[in-house]
Amino acid sequence: MEREPHDGTGSGLIRVVFILLEDSLVLDWAGPAEALRIANQCLRAAGQPERFSIEFAGPAAATRGSVGVQLCGIAPLPERWATGECSWIVLLGQPGRTIDVSGEGSRTLLHWLRGQRLAPGRLELVTICAGAVLAAHAGLLAGRRATTHHQHLEELKAVEPRCEVAANRVFVADGAIHSSAGVTTGIDLLLERIAATCGPAVAAQVAQTLVVAMRRGPHDPELSPFLHHRNHLHAGLHRVQDAVSQQPRAAWTVPGMAELAHTSPRHLTRLFVEHAGIAPLEYLRRIRLAVAETALRSGRSVAQAADLAGFSSDTQLRRAWHQFGRPGTPSAPGPH
Repeated sequence: MEREPHDGTGSGLIRVVFILLEDSLVLDWAGPAEALRIANQCLRAAGQPERFSIEFAGPAAATRGSVGVQLCGIAPLPERWATGECSWIVLLGQPGRTIDVSGEGSRTLLHWLRGQRLAPGRLELVTICAGAVLAAHAGLLAGRRATTHHQHLEELKAVEPRCEVAANRVFVADGAIHSSAGVTTGIDLLLERIAATCGPAVAAQVAQTLVVAMRRGPHDPELSPFLHHRNHLHAGLHRVQDAVSQQPRAAWTVPGMAELAHTSPRHLTRLFVEHAGIAPLEYLRRIRLAVAETALRSGRSVAQAADLAGFSSDTQLRRAWHQFGRPGTPSAPGPH
């Protein structure tokens, strides 16, 4: 499904509930939760409302994390979801070659999961690492496509033979279910969810803040255009790239960009070439072209796409399209 191009003005608070069991892997919840916190921080800095409400729930009010840390103040498993509210249930992995669901906490969780009615945009499931095995034990993966940590792929197939288990995938999206391969790929998955919710520019800021690489999606190994040329640590350049990504329609000039980087136009160009491997105005055109492509694939006309992306005319969009070797034409885009 193609998404509408994001302008960073999305609304509606998403309730994200991380489910904690005894020995839940700390990295499985800490990294993704930090990604959501930073996304909220980026949105606030841009004068926009927060999008994520983060909670921790489980069968017990206190438990132990995988590295021995004691966790308390854990909320009970939610009894209901607010009408019209979008919520995500996040299931986490646990240490061991297999997932033991014989304990009282696991049995309570599985009973609760079986009562959930997943639906895209209303109640969605996110599994990190072997959290997919818990979902399989609850019967939530029948007829679905999912992935998990490579050590648990065969276990997932055995627990739910009706699940199409995908190997060698960072994460997999199937309707209301989003599964990731394990530990740090949970951050990849949450970055993708942030991009889908808040726009790729916000996701890029989060990735840069966490100093992690960000893959585009479950089937496409190519980096998002919003993340190309970002494999550097120059704060001034990131400031410029963030601003251009967030406001591609603005009347950008090299002097205007240089002001954001607190440097001269000539030095900014040198910095771009040295650290990002691209000239400032070429970077701007690539970002605008990415916005236009998204708009075209969501059904906008060439003129509408050009305007949304900041091109002065559809002719300028067509020129950029051919300059950067896009397949087909703006009127008839090639395969994505």
